[in-house]
Amino acid sequence: MRNTLDLAAVVMLHQMTHLPVVVDPSHACGKSWMVPQLAKAAVAAGADGLMLEVHNDPKKALCDGAQSLTPDQFDELMAFIAKEAEFFGKTLN
Repeated sequence: MRNTLDLAAVVMLHQMTHLPVVVDPSHACGKSWMVPQLAKAAVAAGADGLMLEVHNDPKKALCDGAQSLTPDQFDELMAFIAKEAEFFGKTLN
């Protein structure tokens, strides 16, 4: 279902497997204004990585423009996530 990101799956997959869990909030919600909060929530839930759509001009993107962050939005989000990751004892690679 679009606009639903199952963060419980992050926790469950960590319990069930040794593999890293990567979350894609861009495709989960389909709306760029939702992506930052969902990405932050995914990190808080224990996600090992994020897959984010970024485009220099989302309105002119051939596909997925509505869910794409601008480079400036991406930089702002990653600055927050770096602090969040540190809070949870993780580092960004």
